Amino acid sequence: MAAPKPEEISHPPMDQLQGLEYCIDSNPSWGEAIALGFQHYILALGTAVMIPSFLVPLMGGTDDDKVRVVQTLLFVGGINTLLQTLFGTRLPTVIGGSWAFMVPIISIIHDSSLQRIPDPHMRFLNTMRAIQGALIVASSVQIILGYSQLWAICSRFFSPLGMVPVISLVGFGLFDRGFPVVGRCVEIGIPMFILFVAFSQYLKHFQTKQIPVLERFALLISVTVIWAYAHLLTASGAYKHHPELTQRNCRTDKANLISSAPWIKIPYPLQWGAPTFDAGHAFGMMSAVLVSLIESTGAYKAASRLASATPPPAHVLSRGIGWQGIGILLDGMFGTATGSTVSVENIGLLGSTRVGSRRVIQISAGFMIFFSILGKYGALFASIPFTIFAALYCVMFGLVASVGLSFLQFTNMNSMRNLFITGVSLFLGLSIPEYFREYTAAALHGPAHTKAGWFNDFLNTIFLSSPTVALMVAVFLDNTLDYKDSARDRGMPWWAKFRTFKGDSRNEEFYTLPFNLNRFFPPS
Repeated sequence: MAAPKPEEISHPPMDQLQGLEYCIDSNPSWGEAIALGFQHYILALGTAVMIPSFLVPLMGGTDDDKVRVVQTLLFVGGINTLLQTLFGTRLPTVIGGSWAFMVPIISIIHDSSLQRIPDPHMRFLNTMRAIQGALIVASSVQIILGYSQLWAICSRFFSPLGMVPVISLVGFGLFDRGFPVVGRCVEIGIPMFILFVAFSQYLKHFQTKQIPVLERFALLISVTVIWAYAHLLTASGAYKHHPELTQRNCRTDKANLISSAPWIKIPYPLQWGAPTFDAGHAFGMMSAVLVSLIESTGAYKAASRLASATPPPAHVLSRGIGWQGIGILLDGMFGTATGSTVSVENIGLLGSTRVGSRRVIQISAGFMIFFSILGKYGALFASIPFTIFAALYCVMFGLVASVGLSFLQFTNMNSMRNLFITGVSLFLGLSIPEYFREYTAAALHGPAHTKAGWFNDFLNTIFLSSPTVALMVAVFLDNTLDYKDSARDRGMPWWAKFRTFKGDSRNEEFYTLPFNLNRFFPPS
């Protein structure tokens, strides 16, 4: 038998992913684009409903308050998505609510001055105003780092090797949002997971009018089928005598959103009243803004590969972070109860559908704004049980994580130095946040527990984020361990041409601002 040729054994590194049907600046037909945009909107609903459902009751709010916060979060998310895709990185990324802000927000909720307010509605309003003030002040961190190009300077220390753990843990770090939530209602979660994988992978070659319908719209079809199945179980009384947690995760009528939602309501700035400002709250919130910045950096790089674009140059990345800071400022002005970041699940959907079109994401932003104003219709879709979203997350988060691992192709993984950095940063990126989670669950406070509340929030938020821990470990090791002699092993020769806007001719195609704005904001 003849010896195999080298090209039959290995696969050469490739700047852009292959097999994508539509890339960042190519568009499907309008009908298909609208359906795909609606699909992204449905996926974005998961986080948009989960975060207010968790926070608003703690703040003293009612179901009416929860609906208004969900509407506001979707409305501002739609605006931020449009701003980011038009003037920010221009990558096809949905901007939505972030779990990274939970530690400082819960700290504000438990502030003794707010807890002493006897009337629940007044406590909700005062807590919301305190969160708004903290977000408004903290947003300045991303605005300054972005528009001053300081984040672009920091990104010069990143290499493909250093980014692998960061991008991977943007997906892997969210493992607790996947099967642990599916397990709360396995009779819905597991069929949803199986159906979505079957449609998107095993039956993906089924075509109607030359469109791979089952692959392209696997999410819409499977969600519709399982949602109807879940409603049938609910209507038949299958969960009547089950525990409250099971009912909340399985029933389709426990969200209390449709009955509480107004027919038409336009969210507006300062709708909860004038924000209040507290230095301790603002400092604590700044840690979440830093975490959001790091997680979004990894998410943008993942989105660029799944949109078949080049990695965003330092100038473009910094520009996107600046606009994300504007987005957090809008969160504070409108009162969304949390800050915003790039939606990881929607990045995964780019890979699942093999459509990385910017136009599709802009259409999804239109749906977010439209259905947040038409409250009853938006609440109908928002009543989908959380378990259905968790089943989808098992696929979407894994896809994003694998994109991070794909950056290893540009490095030398026969190097013990690279193996050490990759392994240690991945392990600590998972292990340290898990320690902080377990400690907090047992002691009801984080490992950082001093008399300075803002300091506690700062450390506990930073070390609860897997991508943030991975970035600190990976970038430090990558830039201190034999870095002068290992540029090629780290993948720097490949990375160098993407560090500046003019380093690769394709950057202009992907990242140039619309409306000829580059005349006024020339890329560096």
